[in-house]
Amino acid sequence: MKKGRETKPHIGIFGRRNNGKSSLINCLAGQEIAIVSNTAGTTTDPVKKSFEITGFAPVVLIDTAGIDDEGDLGNKRIDKTLDTIKIIDLAILVIAHNRFGKFEKKLIKEFEAYDTPYFIIHNKSDIEPIKQELKERLKNEYNSLPIEFSTIKNNEQYDALEKIINQIKKLIPENAYKTPSLIGDLVSYGDIVLLITPIDIEAPAGRMILPQVQMIRDILDNDCVAIVLKEREVDAFLRKTGIKPKLAITDSQIFLKADASIPKDIPLTGFSVVLARLKGDFDNYLKGTPKISELKDGDRILLLESCSHHVSCDDIGRVKIPRWISKFTGKQLEYDVVSGLDNLQRDIHDYALVIQCGGCMITQKQIKNRLKPAIKAGIPVTNYGMAIAWVQGIYQRAVAPFLKKVEVDNTDYL
Repeated sequence: MKKGRETKPHIGIFGRRNNGKSSLINCLAGQEIAIVSNTAGTTTDPVKKSFEITGFAPVVLIDTAGIDDEGDLGNKRIDKTLDTIKIIDLAILVIAHNRFGKFEKKLIKEFEAYDTPYFIIHNKSDIEPIKQELKERLKNEYNSLPIEFSTIKNNEQYDALEKIINQIKKLIPENAYKTPSLIGDLVSYGDIVLLITPIDIEAPAGRMILPQVQMIRDILDNDCVAIVLKEREVDAFLRKTGIKPKLAITDSQIFLKADASIPKDIPLTGFSVVLARLKGDFDNYLKGTPKISELKDGDRILLLESCSHHVSCDDIGRVKIPRWISKFTGKQLEYDVVSGLDNLQRDIHDYALVIQCGGCMITQKQIKNRLKPAIKAGIPVTNYGMAIAWVQGIYQRAVAPFLKKVEVDNTDYL
């Protein structure tokens, strides 16, 4: 499955100003993709650039502002640098001139807080090689043996680049660059999978939305047959052909229609539920979704969209889900929507529930870090599709294909 830039493994380059972070990126990529200057603070906002690691995977390199920036503007740049840690799969800490102190310790503390693997490069080693004392300190205190590097092209640089690439390959989690099959464990060779895809005001003109395209590709990769229908064609198709699909997958917005059309002996789930299992925090979604029934008057709900898009008059996240939940609970509820990976405008403790979209445009690490503050605070989390299935009374059926055991009381899932 071809990856867009936002779903490739993300590697962040961190360090003080003028430590050579941008120069390192240019050396890794083999081209001038980052601005290099002797003036400290040249890099301001984080800059992304795609890069192919031969024999490994395409990745995204992120050049960040110096962690030692100064002034009001500098502090804002530092905040953006630290925010970058939430979205990366691997961090590279660049030091130089044998300087390792509070700035580096602060970064490492943030790496560890977000379970982000990292390694250290001592740059500009042609000017000042790393001291043995610092090397041993980093090895003993941080279990990290720094790689010496210089931007001067010679055999030593070639060897150092090989070491850096090997560290990248070693430390990036496998699930960050190898996309597991969406439904490979549910289907076998030759199975028929029915996809129910409404074409409505939210459907992009002339094309399908990304989760639907990803699903078709995954079905083909598993040597199965994909049949794609609009919701109003399902009844006639099943009646006229007599075909019994191995699995039916629907857009979550039409769960009720699909539930009525698909016979009960055919497993049925939603595109968003499939993505929830693949990329989201599925176990916590299972625990959090039933909490919808416990919402009270005045509770505030946070909806997390992972991409920015044109908002229609019947938008799924901003209009339909709030309407369905309010109707289901009969409570007076407040809703906030945050798009992309923007920062929250409220304290996470202000919310009684967090609902994450499918996340087709971002990485699993980004979704889990997005949800981490809520989970740490004990706030229930769920997913668009699972929340819709709950309020429409078909949650058990929607999650059943992915569970070993589903309790019949519709509240306890193992």
